[in-house]
Amino acid sequence: MSDTAKRYRHSVPSGEEIAGFMESTGRPLTLVSLAAHFGLKGSKHQAALRNRLRTMVRDGQIIRNRVKEYCLVQHVGLVTGCVQAHRDGYGFLTPDDGGADVFLSPREMASLWSGDRVAVRVSSARHGSEARLVEVLQRAADEVVGRLVRERGIDLVQVEGRERARVLIPKGKRLGAKTGDLVCVEIVEHPTKRTGAIGRVSRVLGRAGDPGAQTMAAILSHALPHEFTPLVVAEVDRIPASVSATEIPGREDLRSVPLVTIDGVDARDFDDAVYCERNADGWRLIVAIADVGHYVKPGTRVDEAARERGTSVYFPDRVLPMLPEALSNGLCSLQPGRERLCLCCEMTVSPHGEVRRSRFYEAVMRSARRFTYEQAAEHLAGQSGVGETSTAQAAESDSLAALAEVYKAFRERRRQRGALEFKVGEVALELDAQGRIASIVPRQRLVTHRIIEECMIAANVEAARWLRKARIATLYRVHDGPSPKRVEELTLYLGALGFKFGSPGSLRPDDLNRVLRELAGSSEAELVETMMLRSMARADYKPKNLGHFGLALPAYAHFTSPIRRYPDLLVHRAIKHLLRQGGARGFAYDLPAMEQLGRHCSHAEQRADEAVWDVEEHLKCAFLKGRVGEQFSVSVAGIAPYGLFVRVPELRIDGLVHVTSLPRDYYRVSPGAASLTGEHSGVSFRLADSLQVRLASVNVPERKLDFVPVGRAGDART
Repeated sequence: MSDTAKRYRHSVPSGEEIAGFMESTGRPLTLVSLAAHFGLKGSKHQAALRNRLRTMVRDGQIIRNRVKEYCLVQHVGLVTGCVQAHRDGYGFLTPDDGGADVFLSPREMASLWSGDRVAVRVSSARHGSEARLVEVLQRAADEVVGRLVRERGIDLVQVEGRERARVLIPKGKRLGAKTGDLVCVEIVEHPTKRTGAIGRVSRVLGRAGDPGAQTMAAILSHALPHEFTPLVVAEVDRIPASVSATEIPGREDLRSVPLVTIDGVDARDFDDAVYCERNADGWRLIVAIADVGHYVKPGTRVDEAARERGTSVYFPDRVLPMLPEALSNGLCSLQPGRERLCLCCEMTVSPHGEVRRSRFYEAVMRSARRFTYEQAAEHLAGQSGVGETSTAQAAESDSLAALAEVYKAFRERRRQRGALEFKVGEVALELDAQGRIASIVPRQRLVTHRIIEECMIAANVEAARWLRKARIATLYRVHDGPSPKRVEELTLYLGALGFKFGSPGSLRPDDLNRVLRELAGSSEAELVETMMLRSMARADYKPKNLGHFGLALPAYAHFTSPIRRYPDLLVHRAIKHLLRQGGARGFAYDLPAMEQLGRHCSHAEQRADEAVWDVEEHLKCAFLKGRVGEQFSVSVAGIAPYGLFVRVPELRIDGLVHVTSLPRDYYRVSPGAASLTGEHSGVSFRLADSLQVRLASVNVPERKLDFVPVGRAGDART
């Protein structure tokens, strides 16, 4: 028996070792031949090997052919990846190896849904690469959520977020659901090229118009973990509810320092506190962050649950926390007057906003006060209405004043380095007792929001710099510049508004800031900022530092929110390892592990954003359902052959003005989709044009608004 076989007599080899053996063999192999090579005897060990091979098939490393042999995908001319469906029936494959997306025809998409992992054979087509499906490696879900509809006596479920995805519900499998209910469906048979999906209702969520049901539908359809297991809860319950004296030795004592938290009025998880004081040449700034890593250790059940979630998710009507409430709102929350463990970044800042020195250390603190953003702003403006008589109150006031000063220095340095300065305001959805929108109001952005933002950015920069210098495996927050295609689209868009650029092949943050400054206060400003944001690449988490385009920073990491973001917790672990060990050697994570965690955390963040967007858009459409017939002022945000995409600025919601509602004519889209012009009438609609429109219809389940123009454009149609 070979040494290799001896090693595996009682364990199953890893996927890398199996792939290595298959590579060295140079031919397809059966389960029996693989088991023989690795010395795996008996049904138990062979079953474990079969499960490992199934995982490798799911991950796209190997594929099983028609004679039940396992093949390395790179040797059979296949590409593996994830499917993204388009509403018009076709789709794209995003390859695992990072290559260009590959087109999937409607015929190939007939048996697929978004999120499915597949293996395809790629061939050249007239308009680029096209793929033919070879095998489905893993279905995106075995359960889906949707609305029960009845067509020609047949029960179907229209799947949420998948316009062309429907599941047939056989007779007697409705579980008492009524037409129009939101339901959870277990897939009994996945779709094929000839037959649709078949399922059974496993849970009735409620009526489609019920906001609570809609949130639960989003949670389930996006596969968001939403319940902590009893084992996780029991593990957290064993953690003492307060800081004990035995946990303090070895930490710096900041309990007499008047650190304060500044958060939103509804916040309960206070994970950052700040303190600032003037010195002879600038400021001393302390950013203290909840020491979540002290309580959430690698390999524990609560850590596994936090990693699975990746982030807290904030819906309009509820929060899905990354950590159980006993930690997120309790022991880890920097509540005023309570002793808490923290990890600090202390910075010496020059009058010009440059961090000259910084250090990280573990500490114990006691928050002096909990400010809301509004309270802190009033305090700075001298409108708090509270007489500052005590020494403690005077110290808090001095710190707030120093924070305002250091913020101004940070802000000027930010301007000098060319960081993007978007001013697009957010809106707040104010809900009534039933969970429906009562009003949509602009979210006020105060100077105290900006103070905290700049202090957190400074600490994040120092964390990235410190970890980069130590060459320890970690996750950086990476933001690439726009892709060449997006640059071209944005350049054409801005060119239609009269802006020209010296080097159209690339755009720098400075170029975009120039446009924003020139448009400040104009009617086009909000729309242009939105279009710029849409052109940006999505920021994600990677162990390889590639810088942050939007902030114009060479290195950036998330350090300041470990209660609600798993990457921050990983950064804390790296910093604490360096503090205790003096170097990277022996750290629990290596580069491959961080690469995998970065992909997972980026996906978890995107999944959460999409789920929240689904709920908010549904609520907005339901809110507007009662306003059909009303007029709105909109801006043209996009142009297509079939009409104008328009935005209602005060609601931050988009709709369509269909070409059939425009003056009767043949319309042509200009190069770069900058305008839509009638051939006969010469009537033209351009990007950023302001229009008066009437809300004609609202399709709440599909989140679609249809508008028709009023005034000049509307009167011309007869």
